[in-house]
Amino acid sequence: MTSPARKPLFERLKQGLEEGIAHSKGELTLNTIEVPDDPPEIDAESLAALRKQTAMSQRVFARLLSVSCKTLQSWEQGVRKPSDASLRLIQVFSEHPEIVCQSVGLPVVTLNGVTIQATKQGRRKIVVRQSRPKSRKSAAAQ
Repeated sequence: MTSPARKPLFERLKQGLEEGIAHSKGELTLNTIEVPDDPPEIDAESLAALRKQTAMSQRVFARLLSVSCKTLQSWEQGVRKPSDASLRLIQVFSEHPEIVCQSVGLPVVTLNGVTIQATKQGRRKIVVRQSRPKSRKSAAAQ
């Protein structure tokens, strides 16, 4: 099977310039697509808090993210940072845990106090609001 012959460079450049001129005159509409932002960052404490809020063990949460338990442990200890692909999955999980859980066959979980906030550096970060433990006095009164 042979591939079709490629046009010479000059012809391709000429065609590109002609299309650019036609576009600038309003004679041609070009398709444009917005490039998505990078996935938001997450620090070790927030990642551990996110997992704990779901009541998942490290092993289960690691399987949910398709990484090894050792990898998840190194993220939660701050030794390593998740890859962009893992950060994107963590973002989807933090925004729509029900979809991710259903996709992998786990019971649906609900997350509370999880937000994505802008940082001073112009990036975004997943923030997990820590729930305060009840004091012994207030727990005993109930």
